[in-house]
Amino acid sequence: MHSRPWYQWLALGGGSGLSSILPGTMGTIAAIPLYLLLALVVQNNMVYTLVLVTMIAVGPWLCGETAREMQNGAGKRALDPPAIVWDEWAGLLLTLWLVPFGWWTLLVGFLLFRFFDMLKPWPISWLDKHIHGGMGIMLDDIAAAIPALILLRLMLWAGWL
Repeated sequence: MHSRPWYQWLALGGGSGLSSILPGTMGTIAAIPLYLLLALVVQNNMVYTLVLVTMIAVGPWLCGETAREMQNGAGKRALDPPAIVWDEWAGLLLTLWLVPFGWWTLLVGFLLFRFFDMLKPWPISWLDKHIHGGMGIMLDDIAAAIPALILLRLMLWAGWL
C-alpha cells in the first residue's frame, strides 16, 4: 500500500478528490466541515481570513508539487488533475468569506461557486487555459469564487436569502 506525503493528502482534500464521480464537487462538499468549523465554532472573521489567506498562499506550491508528482515529474506545465481539490476548498471559503452564516447562504454559495468553477466563463476560462502549474490550478478557482461571492452578497443585500 502506497502512502502519500502529507501535502498530497491536503491537495487531495483528505481523499475527497479521488472520487470517480465529480471529484471537484466532492472536494467542495468535503470543504464544508472546515467552513462550518470556522463559521460556527471559531466565529472569528480574523481567523477565517487568516485561514483563507494561508490556503491561497500555500496553494500554488501544494497543488503544483502534487500535480508534478502525480504526473511523474511533468515539470512546470503541470496540468490540473481533477483529484487536486485544495483549490475548491479555497474557492468555497472565498465564496463564503465575511458572509453571515445561514444554511441557505451555504447552499447558494456552494451552488454559485460550483456553477462558475464548472462553466468557466471568460476570464476564468482564459486563466484555466493560459496559466499553468500550481498557480494555474489555484487561479481559476479563485476567479470562480469572486463572481460567486459578489452574487451571493447581492442576493443577501436584496433580501433574497
